[in-house]
Amino acid sequence: MYREGAPPFTAKADIGGQLFRKFRTFKPDEKPWAKYGRVNDWNVDLVPKLLMSNGELTNILVSTEVTKYLDFRQIAGSYVQQGDGPKATVAKVPSDAGEALRSSLMGMFEKRRAKKFLEWVGEFNEQNPSTHQGLNMATCTMKDVYDKFSLETTTRDFVGHSMALYQSDDYISESGKAAETINRIRLYVNSMARYGKSPYIYPLYGLGELPQGFARLSAIHGGTYMLNANVDEVLYENGKVSGIKATMKERGEPGEGFTFTTKTKKIIADPSYFPQKTKVVGHLLKAICILNHPIDKTDDSDSLQLIIPQSQVGRKHDIYIAMVSSAHNVCPKGYYIAIVSTIAEGEANHHLELKPGLDHLGKIEEMFMGPPIPLYEPLEDGKSDNIYISKSYDSTSHFETTTDDVRDIYERCEGHKLVVEGLKEGETLVGEDQ
Repeated sequence: MYREGAPPFTAKADIGGQLFRKFRTFKPDEKPWAKYGRVNDWNVDLVPKLLMSNGELTNILVSTEVTKYLDFRQIAGSYVQQGDGPKATVAKVPSDAGEALRSSLMGMFEKRRAKKFLEWVGEFNEQNPSTHQGLNMATCTMKDVYDKFSLETTTRDFVGHSMALYQSDDYISESGKAAETINRIRLYVNSMARYGKSPYIYPLYGLGELPQGFARLSAIHGGTYMLNANVDEVLYENGKVSGIKATMKERGEPGEGFTFTTKTKKIIADPSYFPQKTKVVGHLLKAICILNHPIDKTDDSDSLQLIIPQSQVGRKHDIYIAMVSSAHNVCPKGYYIAIVSTIAEGEANHHLELKPGLDHLGKIEEMFMGPPIPLYEPLEDGKSDNIYISKSYDSTSHFETTTDDVRDIYERCEGHKLVVEGLKEGETLVGEDQ
């Protein structure tokens, strides 16, 4: 069971009928969205997430063959901020030894050290100790690895947060964590190598195409996909879930709708259906911004991810910027949709927590920012009553953490790990015009 905007997919909104009404108040005869053209030309993802081209979600989509109903385009760039305030710089995240030598993120001597590090990452094989540089991967920390190559703190920052995609620095000191981190960096590098500009891809018309694709696939295999169905009651037998009572009713339709009962042995649901079975673990801050220009210092990219590592701005959580545009058929030509997000660390003035990200956007045509969004996690694994609940979306602008949750739900539900096949040699999800 899934509500719009909850994992495993996200909700999307047009700029008029949904976006302005969700975040703004205005008089009944006003249409502040009219100047932005046709509302149907806008497909704004309320929770933007980019797909790693070699990542696990991509592998899952390929294995289910839902990709035959989807078209993807590449994200044009992956960037990172270094420093804070007026002295802050933005640069492309280097993905190989050659880019490390050309990067503006490092001085001359650090470039050479980073080059050696990335060359080693490319040669690393977890099963072959001869590629481990004399390090014991069973016990060593990532700090040991960084120290081995004498990497500076700022280099460790962009490697850990923009390539390995960790949300905090806890990974650095965890014993035995080095191999996992190196493999995460390798995933970034290999994803970058697949299409060239960045490691990320994004579906045409936005993430709302993912559930639509699965609805088509479900229908082919005899499944039923119900829209506008409210769950009235969850039924149990001997402590295990046995079914639901629900009502289907089109929005705005008069009458009480169609009420029915269906049987089931398992339920997979987002936290909104079972609030008593979840706990709040934090709050998400998010600002959806409409721009009429690309973001400065990003090579006029029509789409990008920009990560501001926590330590660069004196925070405990990274700040993320995901931007897409008409190149992905989510808005009219000449406009850009940039969403800035992070985890709340204070009780008030939340717009100030997003300020380091908002400062990169330049002139903002419209900004939509609601109150902090609670983030939920299930209290139990679901095995006692066969109700398996997902986590809420986090602040990251990529799907890697969400995919970890999908794999965890699958293992809890089915009793074994999810095994999928990725793209085969020569296969591609992005059109040749990219």
